[in-house]
Order: sequence, then C-alpha cells, then structure tokens
Amino acid sequence: MSDFYDSQETREPALREAEQMLALARQVAHAQQKAPAYAKLLAGIDATSLNSRAALAKLPLTRKEALVEQQRQAPPFGGLAAVQAPELNRVFASPGPIYEPGSSRPDFWRFARALHAAGFRSGQLLHNCFAYHFTPAGAMVESGAHALGCTVFPAGPGQLDGQLQVIADLRPAGYVGTPSFLKMIIEKGEENGIAIDSLRQALVSGEALPATLRQWFEQRGLQVLQCYATADLGVIAYESSAREGLIIDEGVIVEIVRPGTGDPVAEGEVGEVVVTNLAPEYPLIRFATGDLSVFLPGVSPCGRTNLRIRGWLGRADQTAKVRGMFVRPTQVAQVLQRHPQISKARLVIDRIDENDRMRLHCECAGAEAGLDVAIATSLREVCNLRGEVVFVSVGHLVNDGKVIDDLRPVET
Repeated sequence: MSDFYDSQETREPALREAEQMLALARQVAHAQQKAPAYAKLLAGIDATSLNSRAALAKLPLTRKEALVEQQRQAPPFGGLAAVQAPELNRVFASPGPIYEPGSSRPDFWRFARALHAAGFRSGQLLHNCFAYHFTPAGAMVESGAHALGCTVFPAGPGQLDGQLQVIADLRPAGYVGTPSFLKMIIEKGEENGIAIDSLRQALVSGEALPATLRQWFEQRGLQVLQCYATADLGVIAYESSAREGLIIDEGVIVEIVRPGTGDPVAEGEVGEVVVTNLAPEYPLIRFATGDLSVFLPGVSPCGRTNLRIRGWLGRADQTAKVRGMFVRPTQVAQVLQRHPQISKARLVIDRIDENDRMRLHCECAGAEAGLDVAIATSLREVCNLRGEVVFVSVGHLVNDGKVIDDLRPVET
C-alpha cells in the first residue's frame, strides 16, 4: 500500500503551482458566472489574467465574519454557492449562525486525504465522534471515509458508556473527533476495565493537540495525527507521519496575509490564513479565516511536496475556538444584554488537565442569589458551551478593550 493518497501529493512544486493557477482562473470564471455575490464582487476582473500568486493577492477578500449579514440578505449562502439542489443536498449551521452547504459529490470536504495520511485504509471501521447535529463535522468525516473505502460508525459526541460499549463490541481501527473527547473515552475505559485496544490510529481536529497529550496517547499505543479544517472550507491542511507542520491540502490555495489587510506577509512571518477553495459548488475565493499561522520552509520529510504551515497559532481577532466551537465577542455581548446587572465582563479561556475551560468574569455592584446560575445558563445557550461564572468587584477588569482573553499556550 502506498504512503500517499495519490500522485498529486508528490508533484514537483513548480508543476503544482502552474496547475493550481490554471485551476484558479477556471474557478474565478466559474464563480463570476454562477455565484451572484462573486459576479458582483469580481465584476471587471479578467479571470484569464490570474496566473500568479501576485495576481491572486490583488483580489478582494471574503471575510468569515461578514457571512452572517451577507447570508441574512441573501439566504441561505449569501450568494456564494455556485450550484443548486440536487448537487447541494444539505444545509448545516455553525455559531453565528453561519450556514454551510453540503454536496452530494463524494469527499466534497476532502477528508479522505487527511484520513489516509493518518493511517486509515480501505476496509477499516472508523469510529466518528464528530457531531452530526447542526454542524457538518460528522458528515465531513463520513464522506471522506467512504471515499477512502472505510466503514463508519456515526458515534457523535457524548454518551461515554455507549461509546465504550460500541468500541469494545465492534473493535474499530481508529477514532476521529476532538482530542479531549478521545482522552475522556480512554480514561473512562481504563476506569471501568473496558478494553478499547483496537484503536491504533486517530485523526483529531477542532482544538489544539498539545505535545503532552499526544505523548499520553502514544503511551497507550495510539498514533494521533491532526488536521486543520473549517465548516466553510473542509480540510485546509493535515499532518503526516513526519509530524513537521501541516501539509496544505491539494484542493485549496493558501496565502498568509497581514491581519486586517489582504497583503501577503514576508517569508517566515506569522499572519492570517486566507484560503481559496477550488471546489466548484462553493467557490470561496480569498476566504479570510481569522486564524493565524506561518509557512514553514522546505518540504516535508514524508515526501509530500506541498507547502506546509506550522498549525493554528491563534486568532487575528478575539474569536477563540473552545472544544471545537468558535466563541466570538458578539456572543459575550449577547449574554450581557440578558443580564443588565453586569457592568463589564471578560471571558477567560484556559486549559486544565488538557481540557479547555471557560470562565466569564463579571463586574457586578451586587450579585443576588442565583444570578451566577442564570448567567451560566445564558452562556451555554448563546455559545453552545458550558462555562463558569466568576464575580469580581467593579473596576477589577483591565480597561484594555479585551472581551475574550485566551490564556491557552500556543503549540509551536
């Protein structure tokens, strides 16, 4: 069996660049003709002139944070989708809300390549713990796994006892989901004496994979690799066995730009990840993710020749990702609107024992009984995540404009 999913992964870099620039020109022309928003945004652009990254960098950005209003004006996808049903066969939702399309085309989100790099092979059973409810994450993995020839158990998150029973009975070859939930499954299995040693590989995403946690998995005989994906774009980059950065997927073009602009940064400089998706159904062009990263020099020792990024290095804005879900300053504001007793608040995010923790620090002149429970309920309803509430005295929070303070260490 080959270490590579296909020959695209080992193309000469110059050949890949030339072929991707041709694909870029076709994609822009397609978007101009089929996606109403791009017909307007890219009016007057000669698609055939887009033959270099310098030419690409002159195109306007499409910003993720603008999608909510854009989709409100032109539901469901803000005029960015280029095909209709039956090609687009599902609609998903992410916090915002932002709506994303699902396609009937096999491996629409390009997960097969990342799964292959993580060690999954045709004929294996895959235990998929990404959610199938609202979010496209579960369907993303399943589509890629089927393209690879794998069978999928659609586990979703939660129900630890049930997860252990299924793994013990069906003995899947590997796991896909967040790393923190995999750790919870393993710890519960060890606590109850349930053997889940059939799991030998895992592909994780949605949150950071600290080196200490990867080592913890390895001590239990489990190889865990990661990928960088979003609900809008699918897989952007993935890790190989070399574990030296994340390799850019063959179906996207990635730029690193100076935050707040569309200008590419100097070589080796950290900036915002901007992605052009070459999928015809949802041709996102220069899509600014809000994530920070940096290109690594050279090529991967594994033999794949595409560009690499170091991985997720934080957010260009104050948006944070907690247990696989984005949390935005606007959501904190929504919580405060429900509770006028709060004069000021800051959401502090840290990590305890490899698990993400959210605490909403609230300045209140007087906190009546039960207010903390009410605020915590609002936080859960608005953000779809549980968090603690901490009351502090008026004037305690620093006056620096920060609404979300992410204290988790950045893995480099």
